[in-house]
Amino acid sequence: MKGNELRQAYLQFFESKGHLKLDSFSLIPENDPSLLLIGAGMAPLKPFFTGKLVPPCHRITTSQKCMRTGDLENVGRTARHHTFFEMLGNFSFGDYFKKEAIHWAWEFLTEVIKLDKNRLYVTVYPDDQEAYDTWHNDCGVEESHITRLEDNFWEIGEGPCGPDSEIFFDQGPEHGCDDPNCAPGCDCDRYLEIWNLVFTQFNKMPDGTYEPLQHKNIDTGAGLERLASVLQGCKTNFETDLIFPIIEATAKRAGVTYNENPNTDVSLKVIADHARAVTALISDGVLPSNEGRGYVLRRILRRAVRHGRLLGIEGIFLTPLVDVVVDILGPGIKSIAEKQDFVKRVVQNEEERFNQTLEQGLELLNSLIDTLAAEKATVVPGTEVFKLYDTYGFPWELTEEIASERGFTIDHEGFEAAMKEQRERAREARVKEDAKVATPDITFLKDEELVEDEAETASSVLMLGKGSERLQTAADGDEITVIVRTTPFHAEGGGQLGDTGFIVGPMGKVEVHNTKRLPEGTVYHIGTVVEGSISEGDDVTLEVDTNRRAAMARNHTATHLLHAALKKVLGEHVNQAGSLVTPDYLRFDFTHFSPVTQEELDQIEALVNEEILKATDLAIAEMSMDEAKAKGAMALFGDKYGDVVRVVEVPGFSVELCGGSHVGNTAFISSFRLTSEAGIGSGVRRIEAITGRAALDAAKHDRLTIERMAGELKTKAPQVEERLHQVLAEAKETAKELEQIRKELSAAGAADIIAGKVMIGDVTFVAASVKASSVDELRDLADMGLDKLDGSGVVLVGAAMGDDKVNFVCKVSKDVVAKGAKAGNIVKAAAQVAGGNGGGRPDMAQAGGKEPAKLMDALKAGGEALTSMLQ
Repeated sequence: MKGNELRQAYLQFFESKGHLKLDSFSLIPENDPSLLLIGAGMAPLKPFFTGKLVPPCHRITTSQKCMRTGDLENVGRTARHHTFFEMLGNFSFGDYFKKEAIHWAWEFLTEVIKLDKNRLYVTVYPDDQEAYDTWHNDCGVEESHITRLEDNFWEIGEGPCGPDSEIFFDQGPEHGCDDPNCAPGCDCDRYLEIWNLVFTQFNKMPDGTYEPLQHKNIDTGAGLERLASVLQGCKTNFETDLIFPIIEATAKRAGVTYNENPNTDVSLKVIADHARAVTALISDGVLPSNEGRGYVLRRILRRAVRHGRLLGIEGIFLTPLVDVVVDILGPGIKSIAEKQDFVKRVVQNEEERFNQTLEQGLELLNSLIDTLAAEKATVVPGTEVFKLYDTYGFPWELTEEIASERGFTIDHEGFEAAMKEQRERAREARVKEDAKVATPDITFLKDEELVEDEAETASSVLMLGKGSERLQTAADGDEITVIVRTTPFHAEGGGQLGDTGFIVGPMGKVEVHNTKRLPEGTVYHIGTVVEGSISEGDDVTLEVDTNRRAAMARNHTATHLLHAALKKVLGEHVNQAGSLVTPDYLRFDFTHFSPVTQEELDQIEALVNEEILKATDLAIAEMSMDEAKAKGAMALFGDKYGDVVRVVEVPGFSVELCGGSHVGNTAFISSFRLTSEAGIGSGVRRIEAITGRAALDAAKHDRLTIERMAGELKTKAPQVEERLHQVLAEAKETAKELEQIRKELSAAGAADIIAGKVMIGDVTFVAASVKASSVDELRDLADMGLDKLDGSGVVLVGAAMGDDKVNFVCKVSKDVVAKGAKAGNIVKAAAQVAGGNGGGRPDMAQAGGKEPAKLMDALKAGGEALTSMLQ
């Protein structure tokens, strides 16, 4: 059975058992700040497990995309470690429990995919007699195939937890160890865990006790790749049809053969795993960056490229592998197939950039080894190994390999210490948030009670909350969440900020700071009680800040016009990669792989303003997704949509799916003005713009600025540009004259510098205190001094630059470097006397100090350092 067939068989089987099949959720967690990426099948369903949100069905089945990077170095070295994998799952939220979960797992394994019952083993928690009896009495599993293990209990701190039962497949004694008592749970490879059933039946309390849950849940997980390896008779997951075609494509490109060289195999597996991960991450909207999810992506992508280099591959090779990944996973994962071209462009751009970075890193490493060799060292310091790893993406193995070729070893302990320090910094930087969704229980609310109506001004309070607690009354100063029966407040979403305003009751007032929406759709208001008190059940008046909303509506409609204009000017490859709509400005991130020229920006701005001047009425309607697609509506990257969608159309120009606030007619935007354009990541640009009053205020500011400039330049506003060019030309000519005078004075100064030259052995040495206004000028003086020595010798110059700053530059000719002199050590010795430090290359170095009064002593120390080098 192929991997895609296996996934389909699993989902169809549980659909037949009354489960709602859901598409895989994005790898980017929704409304869960405790997670960086989705790492388990149950993670996106967490609000339903806590019982605080009502699930769309009490039985759900998914094949969930998962990403784990905590054990990255083991990927490719073991049979089962992956960054990206799929977790097959069936879940019950207060519906069926232990017996059904066990029965259905056994039925699927033995009757649907027809695994040999004699090769299946299970483990149970020692106290879970119900699970033991179900396996033995109902399913007919022999007692010798059931093991009681203390580890079979799932919990993470306080909260829902319970015993679990794992299912293992016996791969045969040839995969095992020499222990005669080898059984499921052993660390060897004989018994492969293929399924875990978690019976969530307790709530762990703060005092460590366990209370039975009123609503018991089922959380199961079966690794798609593991099951495929069993069905396809593969020794490792990498040899299944879900991964092996990527290995074959890479091996062909590298001109190597799989299963001939262990080191080669590791690289082939790493590339195959990482190609899948990179494709999945980018297709879900993650883009390369130096922080958060973007850093995870960049690190994995660069690790794959490095392993390509280890295989001898030069140039672009990861980008074509995206096509192979899509061929494998696309039939079962829609997002991967839909974003194929976009993923390839992002990967190619990042791959090209990293190839350049890799060259820089190699140059740095070779330079470092040259310096260490000159100092008679034989070990590359761990801090330097870590710097190469952290800055240039060099794994320590690659650094060790290159160093070994030069006769060096690396400081493993120092590298590990630096890695540990980085991990601790990262851990401390992570926001410590409760893993549970901090939302009061709203299951008592009925959908029909909750209405959204922008025209409504009166309503009643259905619920008050503070953190995860429900309140009856909130008093002055309390920060709370409020849910009302009918709300005119627009919730944050689609890049648009939530509405603000006031909720006024008979006894008090709440200032609303933001409005948000829970995953299942309920709108809630976040605010502070600023007067008196407010209680559940109060009749209230709702006051939206309409001026703020109108400003956001102008900016939101302008965002749609901007998106369409970008496609018309730059090309259809442009897609939204993020947006922000505020009352003051709009921000739009989009995919494009080169800077936008000024001419293109002018065209884009003109197109948007042309649409504004047409005064076109917007057409806003709700329809099915199929109807919207037929209409040409653009779905925004990373957003989720239901069966019925809201389509916002500027007839003849723009059609998008959107739930945000918009103007009724484009004329209400008034005017549109671009304020900035820049690159923010690999293949992603960012435009910021203003509309309405902000655009008018900016135009007024520019007019007043030009008038002031005209006054300073003693001309009229229309002639400012011409007059400015004249002034700049005159200033440029004056600067040339001053530079020539400076050079002449410096040349004369250089002659004075070498007047104090001395011989140290057969090397001419000059040390001089000079006047210089910058380090650049100091370097020029050192260059000219060395020229005056006919290009052979050592020049050390120093200059005081203020009351607490002194700088040094040292130049050493190549013939003197060959005799053992090093500019870096000379300038370091001088700077240390003057309360500073520094260094550099053997032929040129600079340093700084904090004690100008010790300048002459410092120059003397530099000479002494040179003397010791030449002895």
